[in-house]
Amino acid sequence: MTPVISISNLNKTFRAQDGTVVNALDDINLEVEQGEFVSLIGPSGCGKSTLLRVIADLIQPTSGTVLVNGKPAEQARKDRDYGFVFQSATLYDWRTVIKNVQLPLEIMKYPKAERDRRAREMLDLVELTEFEDKYPFQLSGGMQQRVSIARALAFQPGILLMDEPFGALDEMTRERMNNELLRIWANLKNMTVIFVTHSITEAVYLSSRVVVMTPRPGRIFELIDVSLPRPRGSGTRDMDDYFRLTSRVRHALRGTTPAANDAPVRNEAIE
Repeated sequence: MTPVISISNLNKTFRAQDGTVVNALDDINLEVEQGEFVSLIGPSGCGKSTLLRVIADLIQPTSGTVLVNGKPAEQARKDRDYGFVFQSATLYDWRTVIKNVQLPLEIMKYPKAERDRRAREMLDLVELTEFEDKYPFQLSGGMQQRVSIARALAFQPGILLMDEPFGALDEMTRERMNNELLRIWANLKNMTVIFVTHSITEAVYLSSRVVVMTPRPGRIFELIDVSLPRPRGSGTRDMDDYFRLTSRVRHALRGTTPAANDAPVRNEAIE
């Protein structure tokens, strides 16, 4: 099967204002299959968001290649093969919820009837139909991010790129949003998600694979398959395999491998 996303020998350097060269990404090689939910996790400054933005063609790699749906990232962006959800909801305060969701469809010059239909369909998917005439300031932070997700999905992309979308939410809201995202992903068959996070628990709970990155320059230290059964819910977080996997990701972030006889530690702070 041809990967939906294929990254080969990717490097990215920046030149700081003082003239020094910062090596953000070093020799990244990664393939993502259709329908996967892949999380990128690593310490602050390791290049997670940079990698996501290179995939989205928002910034250019220094060297290496990125193919999205078998085409260069630039062409995939022009073809609108993906939706992007940023760390903040980035909604327009003067537009109602439904008008915010319709915005990419307006830019793409969809007929009004089609814009209305798709926007309402997406608001139903994120369970915000009754709020379509509200303004962003009238919504909670979690609801605003659900609007942002609906907007990213309005033109029916096959790939969803998410850059720490729940990082600013409180823990209870974040867990609720995790469940919402999994429900949306399950309803959109074959949707591929690339998700940037700092949270070990979030990465394990959501993902089919976790990509653990090293401190800068960002390299892939380990790819960890998450074979927890689906659908996932509150009981998932109490499973021994869940604690085993969070322990494995934690060790990978430290650059170590857990010993075979290591028992999962349930009461250790892992965020």
